Amino acid sequence: MRSHRQAIKALLTASQVQVHSHHQSWRPSMRHWLIASRPRTLILAIAPVIAGFAFAFAQKGYLVWLTAIATLLSAAAIQIGTNLYNDAADFERGTDTPDRLGPPRAAAQGWFTSIQIRRAAHLMFLLAFLCGLILIIRGGWQILLLGLTAIAAGYAYTSGPRPIAYGPFGELYVLLFFGIAAVAGTYYLQVLQLNGAVILSGIAIGLPACAVLLVNNYRDFDTDRRAGRRTLCHILGRQRARLLYSVLLVLPVGLMMIIIKPPQHGLPLLLALPAALRLSYRLWRIKEGRGLNPLLGQTALYQAYLVALLCISLLWAHWLTVN
Repeated sequence: MRSHRQAIKALLTASQVQVHSHHQSWRPSMRHWLIASRPRTLILAIAPVIAGFAFAFAQKGYLVWLTAIATLLSAAAIQIGTNLYNDAADFERGTDTPDRLGPPRAAAQGWFTSIQIRRAAHLMFLLAFLCGLILIIRGGWQILLLGLTAIAAGYAYTSGPRPIAYGPFGELYVLLFFGIAAVAGTYYLQVLQLNGAVILSGIAIGLPACAVLLVNNYRDFDTDRRAGRRTLCHILGRQRARLLYSVLLVLPVGLMMIIIKPPQHGLPLLLALPAALRLSYRLWRIKEGRGLNPLLGQTALYQAYLVALLCISLLWAHWLTVN
């Protein structure tokens, strides 16, 4: 009887150890996938979509919510998929070396194989496509073309024979897809038409996103050059890159002031200028190294702050119109 109880106790202990071990191995895996997805970059994907919603609401007074949710999910999935592809491709090309200055990458850290990361990227692109079906029903072939182009561009950013990220056109890619396409596409899906103000707003929203990439490439100036990259920072040089960064932060305020009618409704946008000047000063002061890592997140938050001020201005103008 005693031996029987001891056997049962041993079996239960072994089961608990196995469950605990499985739980312990599961938690780091999920945490590593979260890091690999780079959730902080989702600001860059979601902020322009919110701006498109604000323009649509200011015109119509309501949103088509199923379309709005599908738009947000699709934008987030494309962003995460692009991040994962970037992680795998940089590792395979040998770009992520031990002297890397940025945050840890999943493949380089050995958390997952590049094949596993690519499969996860495919899953994200599949989710974007499925959400895109809802958007295609709403917006027609134009949205189908935009979605396929966005997915192809996400793949081409760090894959293929001439990756966009390895050349001087990365900022242009960001302006097109994280600015113009995101804002105008979102607005079109709600209103089913476009206008010049929305296109100009897309440019304005995209410029701070370009600034995020510029800071990233500015920080990696030396390591990128050793890896064979020739980004816009290499063409401009460090000093002119710092000047461009300041322009990318300040110019959107002026563009948005032009868009908002009457101009006094755009006064909240002026609150962005002190933040733009502070960020510009930090780049001039820090200049290089890992000390620039916080500036990446701060620049992304600046874009979100700018979009929030734009929403306030548009909703203020809409409220005054209906009242």
